[in-house]
Amino acid sequence: MEFKDYYKTLGVEKGATEAELKKAYRKLAVKYHPDKNPGDKAAEEKFKEINEAYEVLGDPEKRKKYDTLGENWKSYEQHGGRAQDYDWGQWGAGGGGNTYSYQGNAEDFFGGESGGNFSDFFEQLFGRSFGGGGSSQRRQRSGRGQDLTATMEIPLEDAYTGGSRQVTVNGSRLNIKLKPGLYEGQVIRLKGKGAPGRGGGENGDLLITIQLAKHPQYDLKGQDVYGDVPVELYTAILGGKISVQGLGGPLNMNIPAGTDSGRVFRLKGMGMPSANDASQPGDLYLTAIIHIPQHLTDKEKELFAELAKLQKK
Repeated sequence: MEFKDYYKTLGVEKGATEAELKKAYRKLAVKYHPDKNPGDKAAEEKFKEINEAYEVLGDPEKRKKYDTLGENWKSYEQHGGRAQDYDWGQWGAGGGGNTYSYQGNAEDFFGGESGGNFSDFFEQLFGRSFGGGGSSQRRQRSGRGQDLTATMEIPLEDAYTGGSRQVTVNGSRLNIKLKPGLYEGQVIRLKGKGAPGRGGGENGDLLITIQLAKHPQYDLKGQDVYGDVPVELYTAILGGKISVQGLGGPLNMNIPAGTDSGRVFRLKGMGMPSANDASQPGDLYLTAIIHIPQHLTDKEKELFAELAKLQKK
């Protein structure tokens, strides 16, 4: 089993301060978080390694034990020893020394995203009781609780108008106010609504990723909204006004006489609002679809025949 260099994992020097360790950890955790790298197994493994390294180096007692092991490991290898033959007896649970356990489980520690436990190296160093069950000594380090993640699917109309939603977290109901202009993949952060802190530390945050439900009529491209609008044949020929159900409610629009099917109308400012600047909404693009009347009466057919004759003259 090869020695795991936790300092290298976090990209810090061995003499790094607690503040430097925390800063490096948070930067890497954000970069490799599963929510930002969906389906990326390499990023998921890196996320696990980062958390494991900080769980050790962020705890003074664990760090001291790890540093002592590192010096012994280095000396052992320099004198010709093989890594796989190293005696773990004085470090792991088998050596009679103290072992420590995280109060919870490994999945909680990794925010439920890791799908696995700590490395064999970690378990050899701190005992396999870490991450669950009992141990010869249970201790909980003071520290910030883990961020919790969730997804929320909302209709396009609610993304347009905003509104409120209610979610339940750890048995508590939370009311979430949604601002107009939500977009796919947007993350809403609820500070302090994540996992409880350890040893009196602050709670983590709740991160909710927005997913927009597929709309039966409209598609969203950036802030612009695209859709079709049915137009009766007579209105397309003679012109007139029609009412369209937009995302924010009914809209009136003028149809010029002689409108062809496929003509695109732009309704400026009627697209999706901007979450950051209310004065910069998108546009609504509607493609006219001419509806041919069905089940004509004999009289209607006769009149259309007359019109056809007039067109040929």
